[in-house]
Amino acid sequence: MTDRTEFAAVEAELNARGFTRMVFELDRIESLLDLLGSPQRAYPAIHLTGTNGKTSTARMIDSLLRAHGLHTGRYTSPHLETVRERISLDGEPVSEERFASVYREIKPLAELIDARSDEPLTYFDMTTALAFATFADAPVDIAVVEVGLGGAEDATNVLQAGVCVITPIGLDHTEWLGDTIQDIALAKAGIIHPGATVIVAAQDEEAAGPLLDRCAEVGATIAREGGEFGVLSRAVAVGGQVLSLQGLGGVYDDVFIPLHGAHQAQNAAVALAAVEAFLGAGSRRQLDVETVREGFSSTSSPGRLERVRNAPTILLDGAHNPHGMAATVTALQEEFAFSKLVAVVGVLADKDAEGLLELLEPVIDQLVVTRNSSPRAMPTDDLAALAAEIFGEERVSTAEEMPDAIELAVALAEEDVPGELSGVGVLVTGSVVTVADARRLLKR
Repeated sequence: MTDRTEFAAVEAELNARGFTRMVFELDRIESLLDLLGSPQRAYPAIHLTGTNGKTSTARMIDSLLRAHGLHTGRYTSPHLETVRERISLDGEPVSEERFASVYREIKPLAELIDARSDEPLTYFDMTTALAFATFADAPVDIAVVEVGLGGAEDATNVLQAGVCVITPIGLDHTEWLGDTIQDIALAKAGIIHPGATVIVAAQDEEAAGPLLDRCAEVGATIAREGGEFGVLSRAVAVGGQVLSLQGLGGVYDDVFIPLHGAHQAQNAAVALAAVEAFLGAGSRRQLDVETVREGFSSTSSPGRLERVRNAPTILLDGAHNPHGMAATVTALQEEFAFSKLVAVVGVLADKDAEGLLELLEPVIDQLVVTRNSSPRAMPTDDLAALAAEIFGEERVSTAEEMPDAIELAVALAEEDVPGELSGVGVLVTGSVVTVADARRLLKR
């Protein structure tokens, strides 16, 4: 079998476990990792949870660590184009050959666990084990690991990491984590283990309480945005923004990040503090400022206000809950001067579509509603009916397929626009799946 054929077979076997099947129980993943020799104990880790910003922050942490000469493993989800994106070594997705090879080593052990369990290992259990084994085999100096969902009962919580990161917490996945921010924060606080250093982004009071309580309970050290670290200033720059950051060890000026929005500046401050904590910086030691600048300047975050076309500008943004969409809308208003902006929106049926659309309405001239490729996608007609109530029927169009939706949005953006098209744009948003569908078409 060729590498391509073998990888396709592996991917099919993983998908057969149920891509969206949720089973929150650590016994199975712990048993599998025990059989593998506990690869997650072979390296230190930085563990991230939160509602929004996890992947961007993880990518910044990864880039900063590599700038300091460390070999890194990074595990994030979901992926945009290939499952290999979830498992990166030194900033690059693992190869098809390596992915398939590690899977074949794990498969017979996973089948043993399946045979003696009420529920088989999930897709996410398997990719988590694959990541941890890949990192041990590499080997890496440090793993940067994002939770899949929640924290306490997430498969990644076998790490018991020395440095934990909590990005901003809002309402999402309420069917699994609870109906209140306090409940969700309580679930996410579960990644905090005895002796950990915890880097916490600014939180609503409702979320802060459970995090502080957990730190006190297990004797963890906490550093909070707005107290020990934060963003001192930010200015829009070509292709991103320039920041002045207060870190745990001092001030880092003239830091360029090629990402847009105040939320990405916040993510940068959190990432810097996490890396400082891991490398031992603090009141008596500051990281080398030039190395920090180098790390941030090479950061990327695909699908987060990512520009993929010009004239008209096409932006891809994976905001899929009101908390994330509010940050996206603020960035659009502050950093882009569109004279006309058309949005392509596709959402999952279990998301707060009304909340997303209400936030988008003031900054969008026209809306194209579509359905993404997920089996959980909200039907186009249902989303269009909801959109018409918010935008008015005259501002809403529909297209069942993504290629047609993008083509229609571009046509609407260019319609009745004299001269240059530099002031018009198309935003594709509403779901990571929607962005992935569009990205496959537009990045060819």
